[in-house]
Formats: sequence, structure tokens, C-alpha cells
Amino acid sequence: MTKAKIKRNDVVFVITGADKGKSGKVLSVDSKSSRVIVEGVAVRKRTLRRSQEHPNGGIEERECPIHISNVMAEERYRARRSEK
Repeated sequence: MTKAKIKRNDVVFVITGADKGKSGKVLSVDSKSSRVIVEGVAVRKRTLRRSQEHPNGGIEERECPIHISNVMAEERYRARRSEK
């Protein structure tokens, strides 16, 4: 397990995967599984069961974790792009 250079509230840029090219703020980092949750990236629909809070159930959209190797700090990404 390596130390993550990306912390909570950092702005990151997605460099690979289905959401390539998007950027957002890091909501949480799971260092054990090397995954991050980024605001507005990897949004999936989840169904809600009926409960007292949600009497009709429903569908909600939430961010899913993506691997930390698929993101890069946005300032570092912009610096690399400007070198070329």
C-alpha cells in the first residue's frame, strides 16, 4: 500500500476511463482499496428500497469510487499539458 498524493478536497482530473476529461473535487479517499470518490464523476443510478424515510422508494444518483491511478491533481495535469 503506497501513500496517496491525493487528499480530500483536492481538485483532480480524470485521465483514463469512461469519465476521461472530467474534473471535480475529491469527496473521500479510501487508502486501503486505493479508490477515490470525485464529485460529479462516475455517477451511477441506485434504487432505494421503501422505508420510512422514502415511503415510495425511488432512484437516486450517487458518485461511485474510481481507482486512484485514474486521476491526477488538476494543477499537475495542467502543468504537464502546458509543457508540450
